Amino acid sequence: MIKVNKEDALNYHMQGQPGKIEVVPTKMLSTQHDLALAYSPGVAEPCKEIAADKDTVYKYTAKGNLVGVISNGTAVLGLGNIGPDASKPVMEGKGVLFKKFAGIDVFDIEIDCTNPEEFIRIVKSLEPTFGGINLEDIKAPESFKIENALKEQMNIPLMHDDQHGTAIISSAALLNALELAGKRIDKVQIVMNGAGAAAIACAKLYVALGAKMDNIVMFDKDGIIRPERDDLDIYRAQFVTLRKINTLAEAMEGADVFVGLSAGNVLHPDLVKLMAPNPIIFALANPDPEIPYEVAMETREDLIMATGRSDHPNQVNNVLGFPYIFRGALDVRATEINEAMKLAAVHALATLAKEPVPELVHKAYGDNTIAFGRFYLIPKPLDPRLITTVSPAVALAAIESGVAKRPITNWEAYEQELQERIGIDQKLMTRITNQAKKDPKTVVFAEADHYKILKAAQTVAEQRIANPILLGNRARINQIIEEFNLDLHDARIIDPFEEEAMREEFAQVLYKKRQRKGLTLFDCRRLVRDRIYFGSLMLETGQADALISGLTRDYSRTILPAIQVIGVEEGVNKVAGMYIILNKKEPYFFADTTVNVNPTADELVDIIGLTARAVRFFDTEPRMAVLSYSNFGSVQGDIPSKGAEAVRKAKQRYPDLLIDGEMQANTALNKNLLREHYPFSELAEKGANTLIFPTLTSGNIAYKVLQEIGGAEAIGPVLMGMRKPVHILQLGSSIREIINMVAIAVVDAQNHNNKHI
Repeated sequence: MIKVNKEDALNYHMQGQPGKIEVVPTKMLSTQHDLALAYSPGVAEPCKEIAADKDTVYKYTAKGNLVGVISNGTAVLGLGNIGPDASKPVMEGKGVLFKKFAGIDVFDIEIDCTNPEEFIRIVKSLEPTFGGINLEDIKAPESFKIENALKEQMNIPLMHDDQHGTAIISSAALLNALELAGKRIDKVQIVMNGAGAAAIACAKLYVALGAKMDNIVMFDKDGIIRPERDDLDIYRAQFVTLRKINTLAEAMEGADVFVGLSAGNVLHPDLVKLMAPNPIIFALANPDPEIPYEVAMETREDLIMATGRSDHPNQVNNVLGFPYIFRGALDVRATEINEAMKLAAVHALATLAKEPVPELVHKAYGDNTIAFGRFYLIPKPLDPRLITTVSPAVALAAIESGVAKRPITNWEAYEQELQERIGIDQKLMTRITNQAKKDPKTVVFAEADHYKILKAAQTVAEQRIANPILLGNRARINQIIEEFNLDLHDARIIDPFEEEAMREEFAQVLYKKRQRKGLTLFDCRRLVRDRIYFGSLMLETGQADALISGLTRDYSRTILPAIQVIGVEEGVNKVAGMYIILNKKEPYFFADTTVNVNPTADELVDIIGLTARAVRFFDTEPRMAVLSYSNFGSVQGDIPSKGAEAVRKAKQRYPDLLIDGEMQANTALNKNLLREHYPFSELAEKGANTLIFPTLTSGNIAYKVLQEIGGAEAIGPVLMGMRKPVHILQLGSSIREIINMVAIAVVDAQNHNNKHI
């Protein structure tokens, strides 16, 4: 668990603008006309529309994406009954999580009221404001009464997350833990230590998943829940036990599952020893679990354990659920969050944990070994797939259970919408990846004795993007596969030093190509031992469809063998490199960023032609700007002159191409600036989406700065102009970047005789 000192926490909340949230306009408010539309008199028009038809409130206001996080501060996690004012930082924090993980806007509302009936009346009166209500930190048993009454009275999705969030996440973990333990949920004996809102909700959801009420034993602070007790409310009374059990020790004898939602350090190691083989312990008290993680794991080697802490495996964290559950409910305008939707979230989370973990998650947690098993029962909170896994499952359950007022019909479009909501615009790569999956090609990886390459190869094989060939030292490759528990049993491994016949064949091919370029047969036999030459020759001789290389070598050292073996396509004078820059607006294309150091005007024209074709390959019409430090001759110099000449010649060679320049980068991208100062420009209507840099230095610096501090994702480099699909990675590329390049290489191979890069 990350340690936070008091000063850091207080400074974080007070620095700059106090608090963690603000209201940001979504419409332009820069002119008097804008203000007239936003308020009086223009605002009257949507008001009249809504008065005539209440449902249009979702069309003209933010209600459909607005959740109220509402609390009275009577049961704040770890702090208790601290009151509504003191609970506000927590509610603001909940709002930040809604926005961060699901793109949902939040107003936090802290109510100074502990009377359940009055609290219910207040929240019910807020229904016109919100698309959904997240109740938070309300003590039991009042929380049960409040939630039940509001669900009956309100027609929007509502959930007390302290109850159902914990229930949903722990249920997903329980399903996977039982699978690993080889046990059935309808047979296991479950001990619940704690009988508050979360414990009751957990037990009820376990029953909905198949657990037997008779197999659940529940304890509260006063002991076991038995029928003879006269202090039980109607909620705890549901879980009385008739078994001859009076103590926690008796309950733990032969128990399969222990779920703690109580207090720290109440479970003694001796009680853990009493449990059945392959026991499951969810010690969810926070910050101190019912039994320390290290102590429990030392007590039983066969133990499967989860806690509520981030510094131990299997953290039962509500952020895995509530943002995505509300996202799915809002998107179909569900009238409630029902049992079917909760169960859909459970199964979606449990299934996702069994999928290969993205490299982004490995990197975020500094752990390359995360894989389904005892130490990974549920997804990690920073897994970007949660929104596209849980939200659609919840939305579909709402539709099928009849509580959706706006059913979804195009699920692919919905997935893209979900990605856009959290600022992950992957429409371009989604299209490329889906296209690759339609006809996977054989891709040879020239540096397969590296973990990143092997992990990427496993992913593209499992997702059926490509069929990998792993090139490198066989023993080293197998060692990495075993060390990181990778599943590559179907992948072909080729060790060039074991393939004497192939080496000789390839040496003859290379000699024929380069015998008049200064290479002897002896030189060629030596060179084909190099994996990049070997992989290039596999591609050249038709034994592979595409080549991926460059992870561990400088770009220039990698591209040379490929050019010598594969060569450039007919009619192309220069190859060039392009990066795709993804952000919230649209994809942008940068060239040349990797190959040509200081191209001439004529070479820039060649680069422009290659780039235009490549941009169209990605289903985007190029709007090209040739960049410099000048705007249309405003400053004299070699670079402005070169850019202007390149634009003139490009317009002659490619008359249908939308291109202009030379111009500064901000001018090219800012259409308002273009319209105001350079209305004659062909780019004035929409601005540029494709930037041609005058030198390699400028292009390389630009994309790297954007990647590191601009919040953009850079995909590439895409090598343009090769005779066959060769794509060279940037030195040290991430697994995610490798996978993207493989998908691009596969689609390039699919289309190489027609529309290609």
